[in-house]
Amino acid sequence: MRTFVSTLMVLAAAPALANDTAAVLTTGGLEFVSHGEIAMESEDLFISKDEIRVVYTFRNDSDQDHDLLVAFPMPDIVPDHFSPVAFPMGPADNLFEFETTFNGAPIAAELHEYAYAAGVDRTKLLEKLDIPIVPISQAAIDAVDALDEETIGQLLHLGMAVPDQFDAGEGWETHHWPNWTYRATYTWEATFPANETVVVEHRYKPSVGGTTGVALLSGPYEDGYDPAAEYRQKYCTDESFVAAVRKTLTDPDEPWSAPFTESWISYILTTGGNWAGGGIETFRLVVDKGSTDNLVSFCGEGVRKIGPTTFEMVKENFWPQEELNILILERQDWQ
Repeated sequence: MRTFVSTLMVLAAAPALANDTAAVLTTGGLEFVSHGEIAMESEDLFISKDEIRVVYTFRNDSDQDHDLLVAFPMPDIVPDHFSPVAFPMGPADNLFEFETTFNGAPIAAELHEYAYAAGVDRTKLLEKLDIPIVPISQAAIDAVDALDEETIGQLLHLGMAVPDQFDAGEGWETHHWPNWTYRATYTWEATFPANETVVVEHRYKPSVGGTTGVALLSGPYEDGYDPAAEYRQKYCTDESFVAAVRKTLTDPDEPWSAPFTESWISYILTTGGNWAGGGIETFRLVVDKGSTDNLVSFCGEGVRKIGPTTFEMVKENFWPQEELNILILERQDWQ
């Protein structure tokens, strides 16, 4: 059973954002594969808006060493040029500021980057046009906006650009924003010694989506979209959580008047089932909501508060069936 976590209930709190999995590289791109003799003995995961830290202990249950290509898929970045979303903005060759160690020694992971639009891989087209692949980067924004009319038309047709019309005081202007999804995976080679355990640690900046207000209190839209229903499904925001947010409304008749902004963090858990035994023998999650004034909700069981802003969930023989989605409501000084 999935349960929600709310700081107001003093129970707990909280794609992004990924889980180690064995992988093979093929001409079609990166494929994830399971491995029957390497077990994930434990995963210790810490999530906040500022940093993701995860420590794994792997155990080779066989009598021979295994040399594997290990992959770490990051959450997709879908550009939103019309909302102040705090995307990770590391250097161009390491957007997530990803670092990893293997038994304490630093590892130089290889970054694989892809651009998707309408579900189609358009990476080669961007390379041909010499457009930077990260759509939220200023370099990509400038490159798309400088394209000729014919090329812009091609990108519009493929769903790779979106127009923006405005009057900055000198008449109406039309500009175009990059509109493809950025997908990244880090890979590295590792040797898992026979009948031994190894420790792998990652840390990086998460991709954080969000809104400038609280959307979860909005009623259904004319097109049938129901934010409240989506939040209940994705973040397990039950009636108690919603009631707690409603108490903060500055105008009871205006659902957007709650003094919060939303932040969303996603983490890929299901690849943890790719190891021997099909799961994680001991899984520990700690979520930090950042401030005692913030609220947080996510789907989980047995969550307990372990600090003023931190919440813990521990699972034995954990076989993740869904990805982890975290909602943090950050209190603002609007009143």
